[in-house]
Amino acid sequence: MRELSYRKSGAPFPAEVGQAGLLAGRVGGAVDRATYDAWERFVTGEPVAASAVEEPVLDSWRRSRAAGVDPIGRAAPVAADGDDMERLRSRHRELMAAASNLFAHTGELMAGSRSIVLLTSPDGVVLDAAGDMVTLDAARDIHLMTGGNWREEVVGTNGIGTALATRRPAQIHGAQHFCEGIKGWTCTAAPILEPGTQEILGVLDISGPPQTYQRNNLLLAVSLAHQIEMVLSQSELGERLRLLEQCMGRLSLADAAGMVAIDRRGRLIHATGRVPLAAGVGERLPGLRPHADIEEWARNLPEGLRPEWLHPVVAGGRTVGAMVLVPAAGAGRGGRATPVTRLAEQSSEADPRRSCFDNILGRSPAMREATELGRRLASKRVPVLVEGETGVGKELFARALHGGEHLGGPFITYNCGAASKELIAADLFGHVRGAFTGATSEGRPGRFELAHGGTLCLDEIGEMPLELQPVLLRALEEGIVYRLGDTQPRRVDVRLIAMTNRNLRDEVAAGHFRRDLYYRIGVTRLRIPPLRDRHGDMALLANHFCDQLAERHGVVRRQLGADVLEALEAYDWPGNVRELRNVVESLLLMSSAPQVSVAELPEEILGALPQRAAAAPIAGLVPECPSLEAAERCAIQRAVSNFQGNLAQAARQLGISRSTLYRKVERYGLEDFVRAAGGSMEAEGPLPPE
Repeated sequence: MRELSYRKSGAPFPAEVGQAGLLAGRVGGAVDRATYDAWERFVTGEPVAASAVEEPVLDSWRRSRAAGVDPIGRAAPVAADGDDMERLRSRHRELMAAASNLFAHTGELMAGSRSIVLLTSPDGVVLDAAGDMVTLDAARDIHLMTGGNWREEVVGTNGIGTALATRRPAQIHGAQHFCEGIKGWTCTAAPILEPGTQEILGVLDISGPPQTYQRNNLLLAVSLAHQIEMVLSQSELGERLRLLEQCMGRLSLADAAGMVAIDRRGRLIHATGRVPLAAGVGERLPGLRPHADIEEWARNLPEGLRPEWLHPVVAGGRTVGAMVLVPAAGAGRGGRATPVTRLAEQSSEADPRRSCFDNILGRSPAMREATELGRRLASKRVPVLVEGETGVGKELFARALHGGEHLGGPFITYNCGAASKELIAADLFGHVRGAFTGATSEGRPGRFELAHGGTLCLDEIGEMPLELQPVLLRALEEGIVYRLGDTQPRRVDVRLIAMTNRNLRDEVAAGHFRRDLYYRIGVTRLRIPPLRDRHGDMALLANHFCDQLAERHGVVRRQLGADVLEALEAYDWPGNVRELRNVVESLLLMSSAPQVSVAELPEEILGALPQRAAAAPIAGLVPECPSLEAAERCAIQRAVSNFQGNLAQAARQLGISRSTLYRKVERYGLEDFVRAAGGSMEAEGPLPPE
């Protein structure tokens, strides 16, 4: 280890030691001499008196040293920036939305206080920061900013990292920090816990120069974290009520022995009947990742629950969870099919009875080319790499590749991005009794053994941990696997189909994926076109989903007119076929009108319409807007026009309540304009209070 700057040099204790960059000149403040001396003794291997530093801080120093953190470090590393940062913020958008109002008000209150407030991900990466501008600027010197990684094992003892490591609020002041470069700061952090599961969703942190230190900052941080938890809890309560309402409505149509309701974070919300589950209400069901695709959940349901019993639940245009309908004994046999058997027959893309290319819909040139190539590869027992964006139907093609084989055998799927590297190894290769903590008492075969004589389909192969890739390569090359904790070789004969939405060539170039494994799994490649490139398939798919989902839910099929199909064609479909299916399902369930109107489409689809089409209903009635008041009037007229006089939808587009919109329509004398657009000034249901 490099020798410390001041230890044993005879130099006096520095007044500004540990203050990073511009911070020393801007906010000043001396660190505690006794704590600094104890830190120097600790990092040079000398004994530290028990009274010299608080035990929780000393424990954190020990963890920091064990993790190999450099005590002379000057700043935290930057974990994400640019597009990566945007993706990270998007992944934690619910947490950020719950904290947004608090950050806006708290940030204003902290202006001029030399303090800042930060929100981090559960991995300690800063998502947002607000507060005093001078301190925010100085914080950049140590990367206490969006994208900075403040986990304890990365940057040593600090408020954020220590709160994550201990799952408790933490206050780290001055010289208590492990890295010399951040000793000129004081920070107080509290973890934000997920309602129900108590898993850490993120951290709320208050930081500043040493003179901002106050013991009651700890209470403030805990209070702010609790406020965010309350906002999350209230939001989830409303969503759960909508989920239960939808589930109970479907249950009334089904001849079912039981029902399980699961929210979109994979937590058990409600269960009826005698359904064996290894989780209580509010707990996450084992194997269900938060916000994962329903198809992935279907493959990881608890033992005893079948994939075809799982169905997504859509409310308000978004998937709010899923339900498992357990059919009654003998349901659907020897007579008319019940709603639950119809649901099973028309389940997700994972239904093995759809495992053939004849059932893959698509007449576009891009889709015909992919299908023809798939048919050629189906009878060739070689590895196939199926590439394509999220939601294009990669597993549907994978099942068709397997189903088209005359060799038959089992079709076993596994998601490589669904678990830790330890669990992936156990899942793929199996384990013997006592191989690791949590191993089953009798041992278990892995996916390779289960797929013997058939096909092993590895989804999200690009997420495979780098250290496991040589093990996978060896199993593919030699056809032999070893269960964890075992020395007995087991011979397996599997055909591999790998799926990815990543560009594996780029991953190889970046060192994230082994080149030799890439060549092994990509002997042949099949790329599935995104929906935006499947010109001419939109009407075919939309009408197919309309027919299928109407029967599935036992509702009347609604008609999709030319204007609706034109709007669907204009949208870019980042979620591809899966997103289209979810939109159609929402349209079927949200209204009983015989025909779908353009105004019912989600806002993102309406936003993709050409401007001329949006203004078409009463073109020429909307005047130019020379002033601010006139601009507001124009905005109201355009929103009313876009939604053919529907004031509820116009209010949603404008981001105001219905009652506010009614008041503004009356203020600007737009009653006749509303009627001309096809609307009415009669309130549709009670107006919400202001």
